[in-house]
Amino acid sequence: MKLKIPYFLFLFFVLYSCKNETQNRQAENEKNIQKKEIIFENINKGWVFNANPLNATSQASTFSWNEWRLFLDELNQKPKKTIGAFQKKSTELSKKAAALNDNIPIAFNTPPIKSRIAALLSKLRMLDLYLHLDTIPDQKVLIFIAEINTELASLQNQMDKIVQKSKIPLEEGESDLIKMLDTTRAIPNEKPDPNLPRIE
Repeated sequence: MKLKIPYFLFLFFVLYSCKNETQNRQAENEKNIQKKEIIFENINKGWVFNANPLNATSQASTFSWNEWRLFLDELNQKPKKTIGAFQKKSTELSKKAAALNDNIPIAFNTPPIKSRIAALLSKLRMLDLYLHLDTIPDQKVLIFIAEINTELASLQNQMDKIVQKSKIPLEEGESDLIKMLDTTRAIPNEKPDPNLPRIE
C-alpha cells in the first residue's frame, strides 16, 4: 500500500501538468489568432494602391501597352478574407510588374522608364517577401505600399515627360546635330593595316 501512494501521486502530477500544458497551448494559440487578425485588419486597411492612371499619357498607354493595362488591373483588385489572399496577390503583382519589361513601347523604351520599372519591381518583391514571413511585420508592409505608390507615380510622370518632350518641334539643323552625336555612326578612329592592299 505504501508503494501505491507515491505512484498515485506521481500519476496525478503528470496528468495535472499535461492539463496545464494544454491550457497554456490553447491560450497561446488564441493570442496568435488575435495577433494575426490585427495584422490582417491593418494590412486590409492600408492596402490602397493608386491604380488609376494619373495623366493622359498613362491613360493612353493602357490601350497600346497590354502589360501596363494588366498590371493596373491587377493593382485595382483588392484581395479579401485572408492573409493568404494578400500573399497570392503580392506574388501576382510581382509577376505582372516583371512582365512590364517584355513589351515596352518604343517611345518608352528608355533607361529612365526601365529604371523606374526596376525600382517598382523591387518594391513589389519586398512586399511579397514580407507578406510571406511567418510573423508579418504589418507596419513595414504598409511602408512598402506607400513606396510602391510613389514609384508608380514616378513611372507615370516619366512617361508623361517623354510624351511632352516628343511634342516639342525640332529646330532647323537639330536633327543633323543629333545624328552627329550618335557614336554608332561615327567614323572609326583606327589606323589602316599596312599589310592590307590599298586601292589608289
